[in-house]
Amino acid sequence: MDSRCMIPIIKSPKDYHAYRISPHDTNRLAIVFDPAIADASLTFCVEIFDEGGKTPPNRHQIAVEMFFILKGEGVAMCDGKIVPIRAGDSLLVPPTGIHEIRNTGRGRLYALCFMVPNEDFAELIKSGTPVELDSEDLGVLSRTDALVPC
Repeated sequence: MDSRCMIPIIKSPKDYHAYRISPHDTNRLAIVFDPAIADASLTFCVEIFDEGGKTPPNRHQIAVEMFFILKGEGVAMCDGKIVPIRAGDSLLVPPTGIHEIRNTGRGRLYALCFMVPNEDFAELIKSGTPVELDSEDLGVLSRTDALVPC
């Protein structure tokens, strides 16, 4: 049995670094945890899709990728299957599944994204163009967008 104890790592939205993988992408990724931080082969980020934004079709050789939709609506495609997605939905993409997510709603689409193992995903994200998270992004990530005024 492994007896090492790891001190928990706490981060908040102001600590996240966001990137566009390619300069003309219509989505960006805010890294929450990566292998360097987590000391494990995983990537956890928040993927933010501009209105009409999408990922390019892509696949992973060995990694499983999971999405949880925080806000917005769109469609997910995997190996020719198309399903609508919206806040509260989850999506599990198996290794080698050619997949794409599109924002079809009004406003931005926000998704938690987990990839295990990392399969160089964090490195790909960090090789992109750094971008700032704006007040709308920070509102969703800190859940202040869910507060209802009294």
